[in-house]
Amino acid sequence: MSISKLAYVHPDARIGKDVTIEPFATVQGDVEVGEGSWIGPSAVLMDGTRIGKKCRIFPGAVIGAIPQDLKFSGEKTTAEVGDGTTVRECVTINRGTADREKTAVGSNSLLMAYVHLAHDCILGNNVVIANSVNLAGHVTIDDWAILEGNVAVQQFIHIGAHSFIAGASLVRKNVPPFVKAAREPLSYIGVNVVGLRRRGYSDEAVARIEDIYREIFVRNTNVDRAIQSVEQSMPRSPERGIILDFINNSPKGIMRGLAE
Repeated sequence: MSISKLAYVHPDARIGKDVTIEPFATVQGDVEVGEGSWIGPSAVLMDGTRIGKKCRIFPGAVIGAIPQDLKFSGEKTTAEVGDGTTVRECVTINRGTADREKTAVGSNSLLMAYVHLAHDCILGNNVVIANSVNLAGHVTIDDWAILEGNVAVQQFIHIGAHSFIAGASLVRKNVPPFVKAAREPLSYIGVNVVGLRRRGYSDEAVARIEDIYREIFVRNTNVDRAIQSVEQSMPRSPERGIILDFINNSPKGIMRGLAE
């Protein structure tokens, strides 16, 4: 363990083995830092922060501040960062509220500089959030999603696994899994073929995904009719199940398709 004499670490903080805390970092009392993690200069870990193993928290990051939500009444909540995740300069991750009781980032994820995660956001594993992305409250982002720089996400949005959202996009509707999204208003522009192949999806699986989304986003303008067509004409597969479950659990709708 290496804790600079110029850092402030509350005696009640729970610090794991081989943790490095650099000068001018602040670690408050109700904080856990997992073994092997690095807390950079001037990083601030406030009450309720939970940092996993082998994380890197860069200078200026503030994790665990109370929510920017007028309904917050001081309830005990957390801000959690999973093992192996990197939090770059000036990222802010607010604690949860009574709704989800936590804001959480999964393992092996990357939050680039100036990202903001509002209260009750839940991010999966291997997520990449590029510079200056802002997430409003209660956003859910599934595993392996990538958001390019300056994306802004409205509250209560769900972004599916393996999706890719182009820079400076405004996300006001749910983004299904496996897709690429861009334009204004946010629209389907294809399947994230490169990402899927990098993660081991076979050509056959990618082709099934493309067929399903061609039916949903290209041939149809009505989502309910498109889902019926997929259920009737497309063979059952894991990919079909994931896509249809996501859409059926998006009561406020999904982003636009090419046909629109």
